[in-house]
Amino acid sequence: MAKEPRASKQQAQEPPRRAMTARSLAALLPAVTAPAFRRRSPTGARLLACWADAIGPAHARLTTPQRLSAGTLTIGCASHVALELQHQADMLIARINTWCGDRLVTRLRFVHDPQAGRRPSSARQKRKPAQPCTLPDLPEGPLRAALEALGTGIAQD
Repeated sequence: MAKEPRASKQQAQEPPRRAMTARSLAALLPAVTAPAFRRRSPTGARLLACWADAIGPAHARLTTPQRLSAGTLTIGCASHVALELQHQADMLIARINTWCGDRLVTRLRFVHDPQAGRRPSSARQKRKPAQPCTLPDLPEGPLRAALEALGTGIAQD
């Protein structure tokens, strides 16, 4: 029985050869997006982000989506609104699923949330009037006016 010669140390240290060919972005995206979509589906995230578009402005002023899990959408609303929305649950589910394009929501769960429907207000600080930015080297025109307005806005921030 003849023994096969061992590979030299130089061959063992070389990294494996890789095919350096162009690959489409569609081939690479599933590996990148899969971990993020395990926690939340893209349609579910879009539903929570675009709540007013999906449910309508009248209901969006009174409600806030909180969580979508296993087909159950948890909606925060004031206690006086919850009873009315429970009666409209079938219509709301149909509206949400029509907006999503698939059967994403099968059940609604209403929880008490006194802040529902209100957008978080950021505490805006009063801005000091900034000195206007001037660009004397540019000729008069709309480009100069736009750049001066941009420079003033940047200086103000």
